[in-house]
Formats: sequence, C-alpha cells, structure tokens
Amino acid sequence: MTAAIHIQGLTKAFGRVRAVDGLTLDVPTGSIFGFLGANGAGKTTTLRMIAGLARPTAGSIEVAGHSSDEGTAYRRPIGYLCQEPAFYGWMSGREVLRYAAGFHPELGSRADGEVDRLIELVGLEEAADRRCSEYSGGMRQRLGIGAALIGRPEVLLLDEPATGLDPIGRKSVLDLMESLRETTTIFYSTHILDDVQRVSDRVAVVDHGKLLLAQRTADLLTSYSQNRLRVELIGASSETALRLAAIPGVTGVTALEGNTLGQTAAAFAVTVADHSAAPVQAAITRLAYSDGMAVVEARPETLDLEEVFLRLVGNQEIAA
Repeated sequence: MTAAIHIQGLTKAFGRVRAVDGLTLDVPTGSIFGFLGANGAGKTTTLRMIAGLARPTAGSIEVAGHSSDEGTAYRRPIGYLCQEPAFYGWMSGREVLRYAAGFHPELGSRADGEVDRLIELVGLEEAADRRCSEYSGGMRQRLGIGAALIGRPEVLLLDEPATGLDPIGRKSVLDLMESLRETTTIFYSTHILDDVQRVSDRVAVVDHGKLLLAQRTADLLTSYSQNRLRVELIGASSETALRLAAIPGVTGVTALEGNTLGQTAAAFAVTVADHSAAPVQAAITRLAYSDGMAVVEARPETLDLEEVFLRLVGNQEIAA
C-alpha cells in the first residue's frame, strides 16, 4: 500500500526540549489513521509540520509524493483543521465556505457548486445561512472540516477534531470522518481512545515526541490479547486451577467469578507463553472432557485500546 504521508526522522526542538524526536512514520493512502498520545506528546507539533505551518529542526516529510520543500505543490493536496477553529461570528456557514474557497482560485466558476456540495457533505443544509456564532461545537467542527475539504485534498489533517464536544457532537464528527473514508486519507490526532477504536483502521502511539508503536488497530488489539485466555467451566472442582496451571504453555492462573445460563460456573484468567494460546485452548478442551466438565468459553481476552495505551505509555514498551 502506498504512503499518502511519509515521515522520516522528523524532529522539532524548542531550545533543549524536543517536542518531536526522530519520528518515522508512513500513513497509507485511503486510511483513517489515529495519531494517539497524551497531552504534550508532540501530536499538534507534528501536524503543524506536516501542514507546512512549522519548520522541522531535522528530518523530511512527503505528502502525496511531494516533498515539503516543493512549496505550493506540497501544500496543494493538504487540508488542515486546527484544534480550535475560529470563524467570523457574523458570517453564515455558507459565507465561511465561500471565503475559504477564495483561497482556491483554481475553482473559478465552480466555487459556488463546491460550497453547496460541502454544505451537504458535512450536514449543515438547514443551518448554512445562519450565523456561525449560533452554531454548536459539533456544527463548528463540521464547518471547519468542510473548509478544510475545499479543493478536494488528498490528505486531511485534523487536530483533536472531537475534543470538548458533547456525545452528539462527537458522534456527528466521527460519522463525517467515516463517510470520507473512500475519498481522502485522514490523519488525525487525539487522546480520546474510544474514538480511535471506533473509526481508525490504523493507529500510532507517541509519547514525549517518540514513536512507541504504529500498527493496524485490529492487529494491535489482537497482539495484546493473545497471551491471556478467559476460561469458563461448568463442573469445576477445587483442583481445577492446579490442573489448568499444569498445562504446558500456561504461565499463570487466576480464579475469577462467573455465572452462565443460570448455572454455577468457575471462571479463570489463564496467562500463556507467547504463541501458546491455540495449543492451550485445545488442552483445556481435553482437560474438561477427562474431568467431566463443560467448557463455556476458552478464548483470548479482548483488551480495549485504553488498556493497550496504558500498557504502552505506562510501561514504556517501545516498539522495535
């Protein structure tokens, strides 16, 4: 898969502080890529450098095959929305988009048609002619995304697009991002883990300006789930935990509480060695049969992105 954004050794220093420290990252074309990190991790600085609003101390950036030293040719395929977009409150949403379209002379006579298309795309038809000072937070964010999409950029950069929004506003912005999946590459920063898990097919985690990990979201969650099984058995005895612990590949067993289908069941968290999940699952089935138990489940534990993020940032499990 080709890279819409290619970053190599990107560094930004402010005096002795390196806000971004040797970042190397590829954002595949057509992806929704979540750039994840705590506040102060270097996300906004990175997006500003990609957008051409800040100059790197070191390293290189390419967007849609253009190097950052190519000027207009580099900036043309980029749409950018800052973290807290501001508009002239006396303008209507339609006027804001017309104003933004004025920075794209290549639109010519097509500008009004492009504005109408974007109003429909971001779902502001009913509010298009209202003053944007009357807009809710979610509406302002959608208007900002509409402005960033003028000129149909190949790459859309969004800095914390759902931060500070209520649940309805967040949902509307995330739904809009999903609707753009087939038409543009989206690279967005956030610290809202639920949002990343919902819409992003890929994710990068940064901490103190350094890349900890970049991976498909689904693969990341799976890779952190394979070393622990949730096992639930009906008919377990006081010896079952010891019997489970004796299975080759099992490194630990913790008793949990469980009740399934109205029958008393014993639940266990079974930690396994790397790449041992499948053989251990098969061994648990054999053990249950020999001991007269019924297997309710014996599956890899599913972690959410919040748990994975805390493991990465909390334990500094830096990717190779």
